[in-house]
Amino acid sequence: MAPPANNSAAAGGRKISQAAFDDLVKENIEDLGMDPAEALEDAIQTLTLQGVDLSAISTCLPGEANPLLQCLDRLKQAVASTSHTLDAEAENSLDTLSDLLSADRSKTAAIAVENGAVDLVLRACSTASSSSPRALNTLGLLLHDMQSTEAFRSCNGPRVLVSILKDGTENVEVLKSAFSVVAAASTGNEVVKAEFMELKIDEIILQVLGRHGGKGGGGCVLSVYDAIVALLTPDDPRVVASEVYGYARRFAKIGIATALVESLHGGLAADGLVSATIALKAVAVNDSICKSIAESGGIDVMLQCIDDSGEQGNKIVARTCCSLLSKLAGSDSNKTAIVEKGGLKKLIQLSNRFSDDPSVLQEVMSIIRVICLRSPDNAALAIEAGAGELAIQAMENFPAAPQLQKNSCLMIRNLVVRNPENRQV
Repeated sequence: MAPPANNSAAAGGRKISQAAFDDLVKENIEDLGMDPAEALEDAIQTLTLQGVDLSAISTCLPGEANPLLQCLDRLKQAVASTSHTLDAEAENSLDTLSDLLSADRSKTAAIAVENGAVDLVLRACSTASSSSPRALNTLGLLLHDMQSTEAFRSCNGPRVLVSILKDGTENVEVLKSAFSVVAAASTGNEVVKAEFMELKIDEIILQVLGRHGGKGGGGCVLSVYDAIVALLTPDDPRVVASEVYGYARRFAKIGIATALVESLHGGLAADGLVSATIALKAVAVNDSICKSIAESGGIDVMLQCIDDSGEQGNKIVARTCCSLLSKLAGSDSNKTAIVEKGGLKKLIQLSNRFSDDPSVLQEVMSIIRVICLRSPDNAALAIEAGAGELAIQAMENFPAAPQLQKNSCLMIRNLVVRNPENRQV
């Protein structure tokens, strides 16, 4: 079911058009005799007190040129006169727009979107898809909230992006930029996610992972992992029951989970290790998918990465890999596999190496908690490996780390609930 229409005015305050705002400033000058700066300030204060949302309003002094609006006018003229490739004027306008957005994104993007920038840049993307990612990068900067992603959707953005991706499967730079746009457009917007899925973007993702992924090469198009996460995250506040879990099952069914595992085999040497691990966690939404990931070698590669991250002191990789392993351990058969492969020992070793970092320790506690759930044999093995002492030391050393304290308590509960002999530790 599609989410209800978003009432952006209610969400961000009452709306006013740029023309109405300009007229109010003009009235202050002509009718009340204010100087331009005073007239502008009075208009802003008056409307703000009335609860009017001015985020998309240009508040330049009367008669003062707005560089953003001038840039959009130049871009509009350049795109209108372009048929196949962007000319120098269009490219310069895109560069200027990107610079303006980078300098003050939230304010500038809101004004740009209100003045039709999404449609303009999408038209530029359609023209330049085969030659340059410049327009795609600018589009990604524009997409920052519900209003901008809805503008993207209403301008047929998903179809434009899918067409670009289909035509640019051999162009890594275009792929990077296009998938960044997919991620930005899908974030927080269930309808955009649904449209991308209707256009079978999952098949394109699998194709890209196959061509530009593989052992040690998964990092060449990092943004594809961001797109996977955005498509599979239930983050639209308008929706009670998201469809993303069905999308994740579809991703796994066509082989994306297996392709992601393959991209992890490069280990810490692969640029995309962290991003691919996060993406794989987003796909692992049920027991059967977790089992299939293990069968594809997912547990082996995670345990190896956990070992390597400890040796190399890489806390980010350690946290990310532990988080995925905890998700995989939700399957009972995977719990057994992790223990049989020496996982408990590796986790205790990791905690010793990062004994000063509660963010790593809390992930270790989480995995051991899951491994011991409903499994007294695993709980006994965890105690033998030193999980009890680990919990006590961590809780004593980091009393102000709430998540670590919580995970430690939950782990202790699973260690002792079916193993009374463990309660003496």
